[in-house]
Amino acid sequence: MATEVNEYVINADEVISRAESRGESELLISKKKEALEQIESLDMPKPDKTKLNKWDFFTVSQPVTDSATYGSLEELPEAVKSLLDIEHTKNIYVQHNNTPAYLQVSDELLDQGVVIENIIEASANHPELVEKYFMTEGVKIDEHKLAAYHAAMLNGGLFVYVPKNVQIEDPVQMVVLHDDEKTSLFNHVLIVADEGSELTYVENYLSNVDKSNEQFNIISEVIAKDNAKVNYGAVDFLSEGFTGYVNRRGVVGRDATLDWALGLMNDSNVINDNTTYLMGDNSVSNLKTVVVGRGEQTLNFTTQIIHYGKDSSGHILKHGVMKDSASSIFNGVGYIKHGATRSDAQQESRVLMLSEKARGDANPILLIDEDDVTAGHAASVGRVDPIQLFYLMSRGISQKEAERLVIHGFLDPVVRALPIESVKNQLREVIELKVLSK
Repeated sequence: MATEVNEYVINADEVISRAESRGESELLISKKKEALEQIESLDMPKPDKTKLNKWDFFTVSQPVTDSATYGSLEELPEAVKSLLDIEHTKNIYVQHNNTPAYLQVSDELLDQGVVIENIIEASANHPELVEKYFMTEGVKIDEHKLAAYHAAMLNGGLFVYVPKNVQIEDPVQMVVLHDDEKTSLFNHVLIVADEGSELTYVENYLSNVDKSNEQFNIISEVIAKDNAKVNYGAVDFLSEGFTGYVNRRGVVGRDATLDWALGLMNDSNVINDNTTYLMGDNSVSNLKTVVVGRGEQTLNFTTQIIHYGKDSSGHILKHGVMKDSASSIFNGVGYIKHGATRSDAQQESRVLMLSEKARGDANPILLIDEDDVTAGHAASVGRVDPIQLFYLMSRGISQKEAERLVIHGFLDPVVRALPIESVKNQLREVIELKVLSK
């Protein structure tokens, strides 16, 4: 495919001046300068079967929005509190538009050397750690134009570091509340789980405005060192009108595990890239994703698990529901590199279409450069199974209710994988809202 080029406006002097006036660290400013020096020469990403030449990724009304902060859990907005188990929440970071609004970390974790800080403060307080992992192993600044633009415009996010052999029992949660229609989100989440550590991390992106014609360009990097275990859950529910780019990237060491459970419910046009590198022997990644598209959304999801280590295992499960005139591309790639003997790559992509104008395209791809491996894939695109509907309706259930039950059952494998009950409930409510909306 030919490279698509977008028009964009970025004033390098303004970007650096703004960073300096906000007191950003020398490290972040140097990364922004690096991005600005390279962005002109970089191509746009090239998602399969989706042309980006008419997508506006670069119009930003206000690069940074200052918003209210909160002094306690009780002061948080109801929309945020509904995502928390208030009585049992121990480790929580709330970002209000682009403002670090609330942070609570248990004394036990602080005593163990765990770091949970907004990414801008962390780059100043822990420069050696952040510099070692920020856009070096996962996503590279020069990967393409949107990655460089992200680095230059970065205005929020979180850094989590778990020291060697520290096992965090209670989840770490980040909630990003977007309630200003002129706010763009350039969030960067960097999670480093050192050798033998364990972490459950959950993030929520939530809009309280009906529409925003701004940008979200979100990158997450998860580094699971040898024998570490990371469970990463997310529910994204940002409003229509945005132009969205989301890149979640994992790097998994020897005997380490990185599991993803993602509810991708944004109401705007979005390019999603989720790639996990199984670098170490016996490394494991399981990815579960659910999507509901509605209106006239255009969605592109590229999911890859790339095997480098021997005896590595990567499983992809993606279920999507498209209604109205929404369209989606689901590309799943299992790639076993030469030398990754005895590895296992499996994937399943299924799309339900609830209207005549909805479109879904599921493309499972296996790339195998090694002989002694196990690999398989399954894909389907279709309507709700009439036999399932008939069975339910024969027991006195209306057709509308029967369809609702079938859809919830179809998406439930991912919902159940989320580790926090309040977040599970949120995802179920969002699914209900999107599926039943007119």
